[in-house]
Amino acid sequence: MLSRREGGFAVLYGRRRCGKSRLLQEVLPPDRSIYYVGDDRESTIQRASLAAEIGRRQPGFDDVRYPDWDALLSRFFREAPPGSVLAIDEFPALVNAAPDLASVLQKRLDARPSRGVHVIVAGSSQRLMQGLVLDRTAPLFGRATAIVPVGPLPAGWIQKALPLPTAEAAVEAYAVWGGVPRYWELAADYRNLEEAVQALVLSPVAVLYDEPSRLLVDDMRDTTQAASILSLVARGSHRLSEIAGRLEKPATALVRPMQRLLELGLVARDVPFGSTLRDTKRTLYNVSDPFLRFWFRHVEPARSRLAGRQGFAVAAGITTSLGPHVGTVWEDLARASVASLPAFGHQWRPGARWWGPGLDRQPMEIDVVAESEDRKAVLLGEARWATQDTSASLAADLRRKAKLFPLAAGREVHLGMWLAHPARVRDVHTFTPRDVLRALRN
Repeated sequence: MLSRREGGFAVLYGRRRCGKSRLLQEVLPPDRSIYYVGDDRESTIQRASLAAEIGRRQPGFDDVRYPDWDALLSRFFREAPPGSVLAIDEFPALVNAAPDLASVLQKRLDARPSRGVHVIVAGSSQRLMQGLVLDRTAPLFGRATAIVPVGPLPAGWIQKALPLPTAEAAVEAYAVWGGVPRYWELAADYRNLEEAVQALVLSPVAVLYDEPSRLLVDDMRDTTQAASILSLVARGSHRLSEIAGRLEKPATALVRPMQRLLELGLVARDVPFGSTLRDTKRTLYNVSDPFLRFWFRHVEPARSRLAGRQGFAVAAGITTSLGPHVGTVWEDLARASVASLPAFGHQWRPGARWWGPGLDRQPMEIDVVAESEDRKAVLLGEARWATQDTSASLAADLRRKAKLFPLAAGREVHLGMWLAHPARVRDVHTFTPRDVLRALRN
């Protein structure tokens, strides 16, 4: 957009620490850009601060006191040299102080001369940014030249960001930090995962100790209820009725906050392979973000101990119990990798879980199920994150499940295992962390 001769309007939004500000700093032309970060001060002070930034490029611009946003933006669009870029980060903070700002900006964008002046707004509050730009009733709806949601990076990039010796270590790191690049930057300063967790998460003054609260404040009106839902889901309550029972509320009271958590990408809805999301009776919920899953499983229950300066004891407990948590993330990565893995001569659709009665009418679960693009083949797989070699018994169990899987009739059946360490097993293809991370670089 910035290379176009005509002016453009871009919107960047997404959860905090995913790189919106860094992206702007990397791409903005330094010789023709004004970059301003909004905050919670009164509009009068904000206008003076923005005018001072504009004055660095347009001398004399800050010699005037602007009574409102219309006066400031009107002069900027009138006098800005062709190709100028006005980038406003944390735009929702300005709108909170001046609700009319979005309408004023819309008027100036509609009336701007064709002299190639670009405007970029960015913000961490996905609720407010979507409401300002994506809602059909919003003043800025339909004005954007580019809308860029900035989210966590795929797992395949973490080994490039952190000095990790093996792909196995990369999966373990991803199970804690997820795909948030700022967490990766912070963790890169420490020798290993244990040190990084101790310094960044387990101290009451650590930078990520209260990270979930900060994320929820950006986008949830009732942060207490949202945090309670995340806590229960992360610790094993996966059905809406079960969550409601634990909170002693009717399930209907949780529909709206759960939907908001889904929209924010903090929670994922899971249905068995072959079912649709309309099958609410079989729907399970999971915390989709690895860091939040880790935090609510291991940090939140220990907050009293951490406040009592027992961080080292808590860290030791996390180290010994981290395996099951890594295992759940490994299963997610296995399913995510299927569509990008060249296997069995087919192109596969995204993987999913399956659970239900087998052909023998007994309950059965399969970690990974996917069908080929031509729907002529089905891939069944199990994912295990174990230090000992259990490949032989796992393969035998997978062969048994394949014979009982009710949705395989008339299709080729291929078997796969996603294992922490390489293994050779007859008629079962094995995928390692290296295979998965390579597939997830997209």
